[in-house]
Amino acid sequence: MPQVSRIEQQCIDKGMKMTAQRRVIARVLSDASDHPDVEQVYQRSSTIDPRISIATVYRTVRLFEEAEILKRHDFGDGRSRYEEITDEHHDHLIDIQTGRVIEFQNTEIEALQEKMAAQFGFQLIGHKLELYGVALNPKKSKS
Repeated sequence: MPQVSRIEQQCIDKGMKMTAQRRVIARVLSDASDHPDVEQVYQRSSTIDPRISIATVYRTVRLFEEAEILKRHDFGDGRSRYEEITDEHHDHLIDIQTGRVIEFQNTEIEALQEKMAAQFGFQLIGHKLELYGVALNPKKSKS
């Protein structure tokens, strides 16, 4: 029996019914190193189980999002993209030419955000940072 994926385990922990198709979709999302949209999740899932429909993927992704297992992003390319919610904070740099998303962490940026919130009399409880750009050297940005 294959090992339970991270997302599948979160679903089990939340008491969700796990059908065979949900298990496949959970595994595809757990294995994703990018931020796939529903079409990409469908393509990857249907290679594992050709009986999975696009409607099933839409319903399952929405269910996982409502259960706070997945986070939906709109990176300005007209499609919702998804990633697993984790306790580890990160920000995003989006290449607007290729759609590639780079996750990063930077302590200086985090400290500056805290400082700015305090300057205006706020305690920061959360934030989202998305940077949009184009590669200065396209060959270098693919690595």
